[in-house]
Formats: sequence, C-alpha cells, structure tokens
Amino acid sequence: MDAANLNHLRAELADFLPKDFKLLINWIDSSELNYLWGGPKFEFPLTIEQLQQHYTQVQAKPFLLIVRNEAVGFCELYKVSKTEYRVCRVFVSPAHRGKGYGAKILDLVISKAKNKYSSQRLLLNVFAHNKPAIACYEKLGFRTYDIVSDIRSFNGNNWDLVRMSINLS
Repeated sequence: MDAANLNHLRAELADFLPKDFKLLINWIDSSELNYLWGGPKFEFPLTIEQLQQHYTQVQAKPFLLIVRNEAVGFCELYKVSKTEYRVCRVFVSPAHRGKGYGAKILDLVISKAKNKYSSQRLLLNVFAHNKPAIACYEKLGFRTYDIVSDIRSFNGNNWDLVRMSINLS
C-alpha cells in the first residue's frame, strides 16, 4: 500500500499502557528482532521491568496502532527538544506485515508530533540493512542526513546506522 492510499485504512493510535506490555514482549521473539527494534537499550528477552523503566521517562511517548479493534503495530515518539522528536522502535506485528501498517503508523505519528506536540522536525535512526523500513520512511518524506559506521554490532557483525529526518514546519 502506498502513502496515497493510507487515508482509506481505518486505523488509530492508542496510548501504549502497562496492560499492553505482554503483547509487545510476545511480538519481539528473538534477540536479533529485539536489537532491530530497540537497539542496545533493551536486552533480550524483553521484560515488563525493562518496559516499565523505560516508559517512566516523560520524554518517551509510546503508541499502538489499532486496526479493527486489534493492536497491529507499535511506535514511540521521544522528545529531544521543544521542537524535535525522535521516532523510535517502529514495529508491525509479524502477522500483519505487508499490509501498509508501517506507513500508516508513521503517518499517524507524524501527524500527532506536529499537531499535538508542536514538533517542527522528526528524527529517526534505522539500521542500513533494513531496506524495507528505509523505503517506507523515504516515501513519507524522511531524508538521510548521516550514515554512521561501526557504532552498533550484533553477533560480531557491524550494523551501519542511517540517520534520517523530516521537517514538519
């Protein structure tokens, strides 16, 4: 599904609450997936305690994507400054991939960042080998402003980090 068809997809963002922690934990079912999703911030297996600790930060604003009363995805906005937020930990549940939900959650998060939080710029980091995510971000207007090598590694392999942004003002 391309960005032009996103408006036809009935979906909404809901606050990610402690009652939802187990849902996300079940989705993140491998150490590699955990690292792709959360970088070095979270250890595998993901635990309720890790999520509780992270989401006590007032800067972190987590959301679920709800489609037809079912949670199908997750995303976090993280306040960097008064006018900038970082899009973090974008995830579509394995059972719902390939349906345009990644683009939809990002579309809704971009709107929320701009309209509710008055963000003028969104930032994000994505691993360079995550080509589908990069393509999705680019279709929504994000542009690469930096590539950092040798900053992250998983199982002895270096993963380059692509830094992207979009201006909202």
